[in-house]
Amino acid sequence: MAVIFDMDGVICHTNPYHSQAFREFFSKRNLSPTDEDFAQHMFGKSNSYILSHFLERVIEGKELLKLEDEKESLFRQLYEPHVDPVAGFVRFIEDLHTHDVQLGVATSAPRANLDLILSRVPVRSYLGSILASENVKKHKPDPEVYLTSARNLGVSQDRCVVFEDSFSGVTAGLNAGMHVVGVLTSHSRDELPPCHLYIEDYTQLDYQAIAALL
Repeated sequence: MAVIFDMDGVICHTNPYHSQAFREFFSKRNLSPTDEDFAQHMFGKSNSYILSHFLERVIEGKELLKLEDEKESLFRQLYEPHVDPVAGFVRFIEDLHTHDVQLGVATSAPRANLDLILSRVPVRSYLGSILASENVKKHKPDPEVYLTSARNLGVSQDRCVVFEDSFSGVTAGLNAGMHVVGVLTSHSRDELPPCHLYIEDYTQLDYQAIAALL
């Protein structure tokens, strides 16, 4: 059995800081997306999609790397003093580890963001697979990052449980043929595809509840 976590909105509630970083990034370019714009076109999406959508042209190659680095550096600067896991997360992952569950992280965010969070949230030693945006060719809702995680962990996809908070992330987990837990930090139940379980945080969750899904 394996449990694979997305990062933003799942390990840490980072989305308000991503919104803030994007607001500053776009304001320099005389753009002012609304909260609704961000909900539809930012949460759970890759930077290539977000930048291309809001700048209204295809952003790729060296330009993508340059703009992405500008925005993500801004995010890390804003978020570094505030890194804090979703309530109950560390205790929950420790419980899974004691029951010999294979554990992984699969995020659309850059590796540097993941490294920042894993430097403050003490779970890296439990993780048998750590994948960021640099490790995949196709981003969520494509299932590549979850299928690769399952291979890394040596667990068949039908024995994997994914924790996700965004429409594209939940869709990626379902497309991978996995069980999906919807984490309601960024969206309501109605805004996500049907999940096998929904949680507000990890305070009421344990190994038995996850094993029951399989």
